[in-house]
Amino acid sequence: MKSPVRKGSLLSCMAALMLIMSGAALAVDAVDLSQSPEVSGVQEAARMPKQQERMALNYVNQPPMIPHSVDGYQVSTRTNRCLACHGVEHYRSTGAPRISPTHFMDSNGKVLSGVAPRRYFCLQCHVPQADAAPIVGNTFEPSKGFGQ
Repeated sequence: MKSPVRKGSLLSCMAALMLIMSGAALAVDAVDLSQSPEVSGVQEAARMPKQQERMALNYVNQPPMIPHSVDGYQVSTRTNRCLACHGVEHYRSTGAPRISPTHFMDSNGKVLSGVAPRRYFCLQCHVPQADAAPIVGNTFEPSKGFGQ
């Protein structure tokens, strides 16, 4: 049996949702970091060398950062440019690190024959490293023995 929904309450909810969404859109427009004096010039300062040394990890299980540019890399449901070098079939010939065995396990711990769907989109966790000043200051300290 369906519960009755009053038209007035449904319209009120929809109106409130529209107000929230428009407010969020205005907030996004209002915060333009590229115009901030603390951030201006970050794009120019964050030049990414074609190759650089891998950065040290700062905590246990941190996804390694990418030591090269990924501009133009395509990662979609049909293709993953990262696997052309880091995949099991190619890493030996390219000299790139092989993707972790954990990337072949599904959410239940079952080992799959290919990269698990939840680990397929590399750029969700792995980001290109760049020599740039932080946009926002922080007081993060690496775990003992890390970041060296």
